[in-house]
Amino acid sequence: MSESRQSRQSFLGPQSGSIITAARVAVLGLGGGGSHIVQQLAHVGFKTYLLCDPDIVEDTNLNRLIGATVVDAQNGVRKVDVAARQVCSLVPGAQVELNFARWETVTASLREADVIFGCLDGYALRRDLEAFTRRFLIPLIDIGLDVHLGTSRVPQMSGQVILSMPGGPCMRCMNFLNDIVLANEAAKYGEAGVRPQVVWGNGVLASTAVGVAVDLLTGWARTPCVPVYLEYDGNSGTLNPSVRLQYLPPGGCSHYPSDQVGSPQFKVL
Repeated sequence: MSESRQSRQSFLGPQSGSIITAARVAVLGLGGGGSHIVQQLAHVGFKTYLLCDPDIVEDTNLNRLIGATVVDAQNGVRKVDVAARQVCSLVPGAQVELNFARWETVTASLREADVIFGCLDGYALRRDLEAFTRRFLIPLIDIGLDVHLGTSRVPQMSGQVILSMPGGPCMRCMNFLNDIVLANEAAKYGEAGVRPQVVWGNGVLASTAVGVAVDLLTGWARTPCVPVYLEYDGNSGTLNPSVRLQYLPPGGCSHYPSDQVGSPQFKVL
């Protein structure tokens, strides 16, 4: 990253430029949230990417998919190619690994990531991704946005940004993931239909997630690495720590023991 480009963010620390350019970031899911994240990571100066999404651009994506055009939708351009175009237009010499596939098929490459951004739909997908990142000691930053009708019949926009840090509380500890939400999702599998999404809500969550990652890597804010679970209220335009953080189980995370790391080992029976 050039000195002139770094000058406006030199407050991140004297070594921040080299830290950022050396870091390998993975973005899984390049829709409304992930496309924002990729664009912002490129503006910050990240140079090495692993991008993963099995979908193409469609007209219904254009209300929120950053970098996509009408022509992309008409031609069915892959979302990974749109994201790569964003990166390469902002970061000369960027190294971008494109995977037009689900993340589960590229785990060998994912193990080399310094930070993984999870922009996936569904609780089960989050559960599986977190299990992978815990096993290989990789910080996971999860974002998600939803719009639903409340009891007042007024649409309620909500979302979250969660940092799942190896050694810290996981998404089950924070009660974002639990058996009830997983069972309810499984019961409704295939019935989700069209999920409302908007560009500004995704932008808030993505910007916050990028900020969490930059602080994690550079330590510029000089605050201890504490559990991050932020809840977004799109109706009021607020982002606050979840009250669930007050009820974390004592004694650390019991769901991912510290000795269960690395590639799984299997025994012949």
